[in-house]
Amino acid sequence: MSSAAASRHPGSEVLLAVKDLHAWYGESHVLHGVEFEVRAGEVVTLLGRNGAGKTTTLKSIIGIAPQRRGSIRLMGRESVGLSSRQVARLGVGYVPEERGIFASLSVKENLELPPIVQTGGLTSGQIFELFPNLRSRLTSQGTKLSGGEQQMLAIARILRTGARLLLLDEPTEGLAPVIVEQIGRMVAQLKQAGFTIVLVEQNFRFARTFADRHYVMDQGRVVEMIPSSEIDTSMDKLHSYLSA
Repeated sequence: MSSAAASRHPGSEVLLAVKDLHAWYGESHVLHGVEFEVRAGEVVTLLGRNGAGKTTTLKSIIGIAPQRRGSIRLMGRESVGLSSRQVARLGVGYVPEERGIFASLSVKENLELPPIVQTGGLTSGQIFELFPNLRSRLTSQGTKLSGGEQQMLAIARILRTGARLLLLDEPTEGLAPVIVEQIGRMVAQLKQAGFTIVLVEQNFRFARTFADRHYVMDQGRVVEMIPSSEIDTSMDKLHSYLSA
């Protein structure tokens, strides 16, 4: 797969820097000073139990958390005061856990719905190379797609926009093992092509083969950073954070 993303090199620049990030839902204080950074071309995961603040962190980055405070620098620009539309135009794509597929629209219409935010987005040919299932489903309505196909479509339409930083929330949730493997191969291909990815996952075994680092969240904070090279020696610690 060739694209403008292919010329990016991991570690060259900090695309995302989160510092002292707090977020609220009404009176509920959910994030308590979250801090982490992601460099160009990296894949990092946010791991943690349900309620640890992983999804709220992604929503804060893209600008849809109801209330947030702190610093989120995207491509060197402070974004806490920006709307979600302005954040997207910095080259950030968000795929929510619920995928957000429009049931009444066809695959083709869903794919073409998000606006182009930057040059360098994937062409239709490149998208179908990554997601061959979608080529034969272009006229199918969103309701006719399997869960795996909906996930592929949700990711594909973001790649078309030119986003260079992808925020993926639980992309394997509820999917059959064979589809999980397919999603894993897709993420690995995107990394090889130079995309930068923040991945929220419950299943760290899925992500360990392609992630560079794992940030562990607990009670609204990042409590640990584990490089993939140290994952085998950190299993006891990781299980203690992830166990119910």
